[in-house]
Amino acid sequence: MKHETGLSYARQKDTADPLAHYRDEFHLPLNEDGTPLVYFCGHSLGLQPKSAAGIVEQEMEDWRRLGVYGHFSGTRPWLSYHEQLTEMTASLVGAEPAEIVSMNTLTVNLHLLMVSFYRPTRERHKILIESPTFPSDRYAVESQLKWHGFDPGESLLLAEPRDGEALIRSEDLEALIDRHGDSIALILLPGVQYYTGQVFDMPRIVQLGHKKGCVVGFDLAHGAGNLELALHDWDADFAVWCSYKYLNGGPGAVAACFVNARYARSFDIPRFAGWWGHDKNTRFQMGPEFHAIPGAEGWQLSNPAVLSMAPVLASLEIFESATMEALVQKSRELTGYLEFLVGEYLDEQIEILTPDNPARRGCQLSLRVKGKGNKGQELFSALENNGVVCDWREPDVIRAVPVPLYNRFEDVFQFVEILRQELVAPGPQ
Repeated sequence: MKHETGLSYARQKDTADPLAHYRDEFHLPLNEDGTPLVYFCGHSLGLQPKSAAGIVEQEMEDWRRLGVYGHFSGTRPWLSYHEQLTEMTASLVGAEPAEIVSMNTLTVNLHLLMVSFYRPTRERHKILIESPTFPSDRYAVESQLKWHGFDPGESLLLAEPRDGEALIRSEDLEALIDRHGDSIALILLPGVQYYTGQVFDMPRIVQLGHKKGCVVGFDLAHGAGNLELALHDWDADFAVWCSYKYLNGGPGAVAACFVNARYARSFDIPRFAGWWGHDKNTRFQMGPEFHAIPGAEGWQLSNPAVLSMAPVLASLEIFESATMEALVQKSRELTGYLEFLVGEYLDEQIEILTPDNPARRGCQLSLRVKGKGNKGQELFSALENNGVVCDWREPDVIRAVPVPLYNRFEDVFQFVEILRQELVAPGPQ
């Protein structure tokens, strides 16, 4: 994809963008002068859909007006509130509705599914993750290993970049699965590596893992709402993700998970149970024996967190309208444009860690300032002082994420202009 320099080009791209109007569906944080900030932090917390407040206010009104009867007679009855999210979420991640449930938060769901799908034996007890792993995932995995009586020093298997490299080579990951597969109980990898933005070949990993008899699960915190996913067709065993990043569900929003349809009626799989996972037909008979709902809903513990789900519902309706296919196409153009401008004007100052293959990345570019010292942190502070919201990840990476729902090509241009000014590089004319 060929791009051009200059502000006029960015504005032409925005004018021709068929998704441009979705920017108006979100509240944009503003500078002191009332102009929008350049918000490149949707991978950390997505922006608020303008429709979210109305949905939340409706639930508050139903609560005020109906009290407990809101469970049955509200505008969107609370008893089955989570079901309103199911089909749209399933479409978003390429799953069947029965394979999806919205509940809890990401790491809670990860623990619940590892209870069921990490079933170690003396011969097969290892868990394969990547390095650097997002800390919460590593804490969860190590605690599960210890819970089962295994030493993480022996049972935790790391896929790592080679010395001097930032990305994990596909051939190294495949060789690791092939070499250790007979002792791996669970392969647990991200769809998108949080630090570098590298997208793993998920269908290939499932294929290789299953060939070796491993269970394969994914943390899609940075994948859901960012990539086109096909969890059912890929035959992943399970997946978990949050809803406050690309899915714009708000801070601490309810998370979701996928459980492959192959396990829909595997009621003998160990699980932590709660009454909302119990058969809906007999749930309120209050019997002492647990009978799981077939499918992913059988992993629920408690009734729906309605006020947490309401903003997610607002965002999912926007995704359904825009479609992931169109969003990914725009995402590749936006991210490619950012890559182009950085390469064109800042190649001597900035290193891009994220893969240059569009199929192996989403919205994110991880940028590292070349040279020693604290230049990266200084540059990050300068970005903040100039109205740019992105984030810093230790030890030396600035993550910049042009999200297709609400970011523009002009945002990308402005971002690179600020980088140029701070790094004293020649700029676009």
